[in-house]
Amino acid sequence: MQMTIRLPDEYKTRIDDIALRTGLKRSEVARLAIKQFIEDFDSQRAEERPAARARDLLGVAESGVSDLGTEHRRHLLRRMQERKQ
Repeated sequence: MQMTIRLPDEYKTRIDDIALRTGLKRSEVARLAIKQFIEDFDSQRAEERPAARARDLLGVAESGVSDLGTEHRRHLLRRMQERKQ
């Protein structure tokens, strides 16, 4: 697919410089830059997921309740009843 884009002169100058220094064509430099942008964008979106945002917090605290993961409802109800009293 061919795509035409408008760039500021500064970008064109930088792309030309990179192409000259690397021996790549300008179009290849642009493809690599777009590829990197897409990968970074996808990575950031993955980090936006709630579990990803809390990844550094998972497993860092001890509740002292060995079956909290499987019996969380029972523990929650018991805790709510204790607060009512």
